[in-house]
Amino acid sequence: MNWQAISFDWNQVRAFLATAEEGSLSAAARALGQTQPTLSRQVAALEEDLGVLLFERAGRAMALTGAGVELLEHVRIMADAATKISLSASGQSQAVEGRVVITATDSMATYHLPKIVRKIRETAPNIQIEITTSNEVRDLTRREADIAIRHGRPDQPDLIAKLVGEITWHLYASEEYLKDCPPIETLRDVEKLDFIGFEFNERLIDEFRPAGLNLTLKSFVASSSTGTVMRELVRAGLGISFFTRDVEIWDPTIKPILPDQLSFPIPIWLATHRELHSSRRIRIVYDILAEELAKMARSIAR
Repeated sequence: MNWQAISFDWNQVRAFLATAEEGSLSAAARALGQTQPTLSRQVAALEEDLGVLLFERAGRAMALTGAGVELLEHVRIMADAATKISLSASGQSQAVEGRVVITATDSMATYHLPKIVRKIRETAPNIQIEITTSNEVRDLTRREADIAIRHGRPDQPDLIAKLVGEITWHLYASEEYLKDCPPIETLRDVEKLDFIGFEFNERLIDEFRPAGLNLTLKSFVASSSTGTVMRELVRAGLGISFFTRDVEIWDPTIKPILPDQLSFPIPIWLATHRELHSSRRIRIVYDILAEELAKMARSIAR
């Protein structure tokens, strides 16, 4: 083993990986819980130590150079190994057991969590996962769940929250509904369509207005507090609604409407109790959720 050849700092490598995955220094800093200047210094130090330029700086965006792309493949392998080492050092993940309750929206629980639960089971097979569906953080504060996946930052002081990614909502309608509609070229055309709402339509109206979409309560022909029901109402040709881009993968018959003119950023927050620092089983599940949800958000954004 040539020990002299291993001269890089792991923190610098982690900063490089986060920047490459997140696309900017600011996003990487948020993901790692660091300040942007600190992260920038770590990336610059790695470039200096290796003697190569890893990123082309274009404003806030960071584009990988050829050397950066080549290094990224090796760094991802290192990160996977580091994750396994951390799990082993934190308490032998194979021996960790017990129940962990995850609460998420019904759409998240239905379409994304099953694959992540499989990853959790592969890592810690003695942990039992229970999934509940809810749109409120109160199930955490009432101790009805251990970990919550939410689209808004929890503000309860006794919770730990982490922003793991961001996705966007766009307008969608079924092919059946669109074939009977006049041409849709502007937001004024959209305002004449039937909408499928979500729980508090007054709040949706207030959120749409700054984007140039002016609706009234009469715009909503049906509503549901359940995302999967909303999707079925849209599939049935009853109207249009907002979904994330992955709806196009799950159902090719649902089509986007003016995606370049109207979209809303939706953050993905992971929240849990302060017991995260003392419970090995919650720590393992939390870390896997954070990693896999970040990957999911990046894949949807592409």
